Amino acid sequence: MTTTRFAPSPTGYIHVGNLRTALMNWMIARKAGGTFILRIDDTDQERSKEEYVDQIKRDLEWLGLTWDRVERQSERLDRYADAADRLREMGRFYECFESPTELDLKRKKQLNMGKPPVYDRAALDLSEVKKDKLREERGGYWRFKLDQERIEWNDGILGDISIDAASVSDPVLIRADGQVLYTIASVVDDTEMGVTHVVRGSDHVTNTATQIQIIRALGGHVPEFAHHSLLTGPQGEALSKRLGTLAIKDLRERGIEPMALLSLMARLGSSQPVELRTNLDELVEGFDIGQFGAAPTKFDEQDLFPLTGRYLQTLPLEAVADDIKAIGVPDDLAERFWTVTRDNITTRGDLLAWWEMFRDGADPVIDPEDAEFVTEALALLPDAPFDSETWGKWTAAVKEATGRKGRGLFMPLRKALTGQPHGPDMADVMPLLQKVRAKG
Repeated sequence: MTTTRFAPSPTGYIHVGNLRTALMNWMIARKAGGTFILRIDDTDQERSKEEYVDQIKRDLEWLGLTWDRVERQSERLDRYADAADRLREMGRFYECFESPTELDLKRKKQLNMGKPPVYDRAALDLSEVKKDKLREERGGYWRFKLDQERIEWNDGILGDISIDAASVSDPVLIRADGQVLYTIASVVDDTEMGVTHVVRGSDHVTNTATQIQIIRALGGHVPEFAHHSLLTGPQGEALSKRLGTLAIKDLRERGIEPMALLSLMARLGSSQPVELRTNLDELVEGFDIGQFGAAPTKFDEQDLFPLTGRYLQTLPLEAVADDIKAIGVPDDLAERFWTVTRDNITTRGDLLAWWEMFRDGADPVIDPEDAEFVTEALALLPDAPFDSETWGKWTAAVKEATGRKGRGLFMPLRKALTGQPHGPDMADVMPLLQKVRAKG
């Protein structure tokens, strides 16, 4: 069975970059009728917070990306310890004691000599007596001993990948303070949970190479890997400094609709055009991981707003009834209000301004050359309440009285009543308009 996972660290809010990973894995599982696991990577007890776990779940639920089960790495520490013991027994795990400063000096020396900055495995030459002495001074951390051969796989997005393990440092799997790191925890989880497909960012390519060796050492089955491109800003700039404003919760608070966000993220960077989808089934149906490219992918949050507006236009009254009720629109006006405003909003938040205008009247916009005309026209406007025939009858009377016609007739009157040069058909606006400020 196809099994995928999304493994966020609860050290912050998930953002658009995380969402891309989650969505691709979710769509692979759903398209195959498989299993999607939400795996909370909370081995960093100091930085992991329960509030972030809760928010991750809320964000995914809001988007409709439901999971089949939740796993927490903090509850699986015994499995990682067992794997570490097995690696020690087979001579693939060794203890090191260099400080970060010492490692940095080694790297600089290697670079100065024109060599790749790869860990020199000096710890393998330490005697037991020397190790015992070092343990008294500092904690030891553990590295996986790579077989220095080429590591190859066919990547679902990048194609054939070949990395020389001799050009990569033996990865640290357990820190000196005992914290189990992602590299081994993920391998153990993927193996024991039967994960068949792993999609993640291209910054994990080297990590994948080392993990493939660890998987094989532990007797696991290597999943299908695919590494998607990283997101940049619209000008190609790094998004890293702005991801705090691109958290899913922040986009939600700005009025972005889930299907607008998902429609963009599900096709961005692929050979398929970004098109608004109104449900998740449509997204899944056309998804093909092989149609995504390796080049950095430009993301502009401004693209989300027109998609949101177009999505809202597809909704029936029932889908927005609570929003309309919440801003105070009477039930008997709700359907007419939605019909009139739906094509003139970008987010649900825009509904309030429309209702305030209908309820309280708008600040009139009257050009100096139209002031006398508007005054004469308003004198002919009957008192509220208006109906669907009010606009037609009124403008006909004004035309007859003033001789104005076309744009010169209609535009000044629209601006006087709504304060805007554009908007819904005025015949539809009038029955909702409860006050005209321009009349005084």
